[in-house]
Amino acid sequence: MSKPTSPTKATPPQPPKLLDQVAAKIRLKHYSPKTELAYVYWIKRYILFHGKRHPKEMGATEVEVFLSSLVSENNVTANTQNLALSSILFLYKEVLNFDLPWLDNVVHAKKPKRLPVVLSRAEVRKLLVCMEGMPGLIASLLYGTGMRLMEALTLRVSDVDFGQGQILIRDGKGAKDRVTMLPQSLIPALNNHLARRRVVFDTDTGASPKTKNNTDWGSQFIFFSNAVSATPLAGNSRTHQDPKMIQRYVAKAAKMAGIDKAVSPHVLRHSFATHLLEDGYDIRTVQELLGHSDVSTTMIYTHVLNRGGKGAKSPLDNL
Repeated sequence: MSKPTSPTKATPPQPPKLLDQVAAKIRLKHYSPKTELAYVYWIKRYILFHGKRHPKEMGATEVEVFLSSLVSENNVTANTQNLALSSILFLYKEVLNFDLPWLDNVVHAKKPKRLPVVLSRAEVRKLLVCMEGMPGLIASLLYGTGMRLMEALTLRVSDVDFGQGQILIRDGKGAKDRVTMLPQSLIPALNNHLARRRVVFDTDTGASPKTKNNTDWGSQFIFFSNAVSATPLAGNSRTHQDPKMIQRYVAKAAKMAGIDKAVSPHVLRHSFATHLLEDGYDIRTVQELLGHSDVSTTMIYTHVLNRGGKGAKSPLDNL
């Protein structure tokens, strides 16, 4: 007679690993994927620096030593050190629910006070003439609206309001929405691009039943790539253009135009802000269009006297 077998004890589920907890918390707070990668990287580096000790066993002293070493041993910039600090503070406050005391003894990297690179109107014109197709339209939109590169690349069809002459920027820096102008001179080119985009969309949705879970035209990225996403969030739809590709196009166009400045897509945003101030628009208007939470950030562009202005018009329309 066989002995009765004792019931096997269920193995209790293991708690998620610390870095997985960090990633989950970041997604819950709707931070960008880029921020998630950076925070996880610096938290992991902090832990490895202290011999894989658990952060619960460490505190302000270990954080100070790590941050100071970044300057003294690795000679990082102030922005890099601040990013590492933000990552670690997020870990302790949001994941471990532990507030660190004020970090008085951190050796801070010196942040150089540099003015942003700004193109003249003539340089902007030369640059845009050397760009064509989708990259050219994106560059024109960056200068014409003051958007950041990723804000432009993640625009969806429903975000452009031709009737109101405005563009809705969703989930910008700081998880904030804002509205900026739609340059009137870009409407024909944008309409032509959207017509081509619609053909691609119709072809995609009719080509395979796999696309049936994302057939909403308004939710499609305007500046699409050849790659197709298959995530639960995005469904089966085309992803947006690669930012590195646009950066290369802008740098190449600047060289072709003979512009002897370090030109990147973000320079077009700087130029947008500076040219608006030159046109007499007040600092608060420019702050709102750029999406700055603090007007002091916008003050870097105040090379001209602030004068009142209503109904801001895109500087692209004055080229």
